[in-house]
Amino acid sequence: MAFNTLSELRPLRIDTVAAIVGLGLALLMLPLRFFASQIYLNTVPIVLGTACLLYLIALYQGETESELPTLPSGVAMALPSIVLVGLSALVGLTVIQGQRTTVFFALASVVGSLVLGQILFVHERDLHPGLMLFQILAFAFVFRFTALYATPGYIGIDIWTHAELTQDILEAQSVSGIDHDKHYASPFYHLLAASSSILFDLPLRSAIYLSVGVVMPLSVLLVYATTNLLTSTRWAIFATALFAFASHVTQWGLHLIPTSLGLVFFLGMLYALVRVMRIEYTLRDFALLVLFSVAVILTHQVSTFIMLVLLLSAFLAQLVFEIDPLGLTRVDTSVFRTKKPVNLIGLVVFNFGLTIFMWSLTPYREQSFLATVLGFFTETLEESAGFLNIASDTGDDDAEATEAATTFLDQVLPYIDTLGFLFLLGATFVGCLYVVHRRRAEQSVFTLLLASAIMLVFVLLLPMFGIRNFIPTRWFAFLFAPMAILAAIGLRMLVGSLDRRVVVSVLLVFALVYPGAMIFAAESNIDQPVFDENHEQLAYNEAELAAVDSIGELTGAPNGSEIREDQRLYTDHPYQTVIYRTGAYAETGTQTAMVPDDGAAEHDYTVYRSAQSNAATHFEDENEDRRVTQISEGQLCGPDQGTVYTNGDVTMCTPGPNS
Repeated sequence: MAFNTLSELRPLRIDTVAAIVGLGLALLMLPLRFFASQIYLNTVPIVLGTACLLYLIALYQGETESELPTLPSGVAMALPSIVLVGLSALVGLTVIQGQRTTVFFALASVVGSLVLGQILFVHERDLHPGLMLFQILAFAFVFRFTALYATPGYIGIDIWTHAELTQDILEAQSVSGIDHDKHYASPFYHLLAASSSILFDLPLRSAIYLSVGVVMPLSVLLVYATTNLLTSTRWAIFATALFAFASHVTQWGLHLIPTSLGLVFFLGMLYALVRVMRIEYTLRDFALLVLFSVAVILTHQVSTFIMLVLLLSAFLAQLVFEIDPLGLTRVDTSVFRTKKPVNLIGLVVFNFGLTIFMWSLTPYREQSFLATVLGFFTETLEESAGFLNIASDTGDDDAEATEAATTFLDQVLPYIDTLGFLFLLGATFVGCLYVVHRRRAEQSVFTLLLASAIMLVFVLLLPMFGIRNFIPTRWFAFLFAPMAILAAIGLRMLVGSLDRRVVVSVLLVFALVYPGAMIFAAESNIDQPVFDENHEQLAYNEAELAAVDSIGELTGAPNGSEIREDQRLYTDHPYQTVIYRTGAYAETGTQTAMVPDDGAAEHDYTVYRSAQSNAATHFEDENEDRRVTQISEGQLCGPDQGTVYTNGDVTMCTPGPNS
């Protein structure tokens, strides 16, 4: 009955069918929460159902003539100054307090909401694209560089290894300095960092910040350029802000590794790809597309795989429009310009071929990178893959985490961490429904749709089957680019179709919640977690870094072959990673300590730091499962051990004379 009524109101269309099917899928997925406890199983069906319902309501109401309320010109003129004052206050807070505190993140959330509010509610005559983009860039720079300024050493885990590899290149004056490592075949990041150090005559840390660190916030302009090819300036700016505020994007602006540079080149390729699909491109435009794709391959393996997914999506979109099984060739030129699909088969074959060739030459664990990765994937399929064999983003089982939760915060925190992503996902669903209308469909937007869908399979669906070989946490920042573009298109559609009161409510909630949700998510504050008893800090103070150097000097920085099993060094995760990644102690000899509940560790060589007693650090339990807990010094450095080093914050203990 409802189906017939809808058909009578509006002829059945592809977007209508997709919205109805999406609503049905959302209802079918709701019971899955009773079979497994996982954050996305609990939330994605609700988000999908809400997005489809809003879209169907918008279809029923049709286009409206009413305009959104806009801010008075005086307020619109004052807001940029208020934003800049707020950003100055963020810098001042960091300098005075010596770190980014909860007050910092709260103020940053307010500033982010002011920026989004301007984009959404400023009148067209008061909307100055250059000024808006300047505010977004200023926010991105301040939010990232305050963390880099306040943190001794580096932020993150992998960065310590990449700094060592770059130092090897500097010492060898050649890329042959890392010929033992898999990055030998993708050295662009390390060469950029090394050349910046030489060119600027700066220490390596400063060189990385002034090269990769500066490029990361600037790269959000590529999202603006891409979106501006598809929609109006206001919504292109909006997509830029969504991407710039996104948690995982921020993470790679703090944790400056090849993934960061891979993301920059991916955004460049996305722009070049959409550009050749939207204009009468020249050889120069296509050459730019090839250049960015090769740059990704020479920078990072995971980024390369994601780039191949984007290319495959573009090729599939080409096939859809060439075969045209759904009658998609009738394009509404008032929305998207008509253009024949671009033939990408040559580019796809070239990039797949070059990738396979490079991966076959890349050394990794005594084999080629390609052989090792295929071996890992085959092993996973044979041993651990299975429906609802949940694997979370961090590799920990969400079901176990939920069972172990003892406080209200433990239960709410996963929702806080994913709230911003869920807001973006809901708007993306609306955008996807909008572009599948046969009169608005085009190769460029179908590429974004297919890329988002396939990437969501890798980051959400495959981990539910126990398959996390593709490192899903690395995908989110790349996924956020097509999602931000589609989200802007989707919200623009709702503005022109929904009742004014509903639209204002949706946009207000988005502007007020999205920036804060992304800023308070764990990925945005890895240097100084807001919820420091639940999220580990991936940065170290001066005493902790000094202890690492001293451990290397005391032990002689032995390699793996020199260390007996009883000489292994035990401490918490992630502190163990910086010890072996800096070469202070061999990786095979550095382990996560096993500390039983209400018991003490039984290791000979241990390293205690005060963060283990008052922050989130990982230890293993009796079942060798890693968990977040706090311990006392006596649980790791026992009375039978002797102290060979201490600086007041970090203590190294060894077997005592009576052991």
